[in-house]
Amino acid sequence: MAATRGLHVFWGCLLKITLLMIGSMPDQPDLLFLLHDLARHLRLDADRRAAAHGMTRAQWVSLMWIERQPGLSQKELAELLEVEPITAARLIDKLEHHGLVERRDDPHDRRIWRLHLRDKALPVLKELGTERAAMLRTISAGVPPERLHDINTDLSRMKARVVAELRGRSNERDVA
Repeated sequence: MAATRGLHVFWGCLLKITLLMIGSMPDQPDLLFLLHDLARHLRLDADRRAAAHGMTRAQWVSLMWIERQPGLSQKELAELLEVEPITAARLIDKLEHHGLVERRDDPHDRRIWRLHLRDKALPVLKELGTERAAMLRTISAGVPPERLHDINTDLSRMKARVVAELRGRSNERDVA
């Protein structure tokens, strides 16, 4: 689960990489382009799978984050989804309307809504978990388990370096 959460951030970072970073050797696969393209195809597949359940990918991902971090604030969810707070609020409005999520007052700050799953969300998450497992089977078909472990480890390292670099650049701008 932690690797999946980390990959979400990693894919988000890769999406912001410009075409200038596409490799200069067209006869060899370019890792950045390949990762970006794989993420795009996975998003398209997730869109299709979520739609089959009457949901959007954003709603699906929102439910997964709230399941992983019960009591998450709307602002925190917006940051995780890389959307504006109003967009996250609208997503939560729809999920709340369908009885999947509830907003609760923060006991320490009345300006903050804390998000929690309702019982009705559990079968939905189970169905979506089945879809996630099918997606994982598709991308890992033919890859030996020890190689998958290495891939997860390597991608986690790459993500950590990208995140550290982005944080460093952000801090440089804050200082400047």
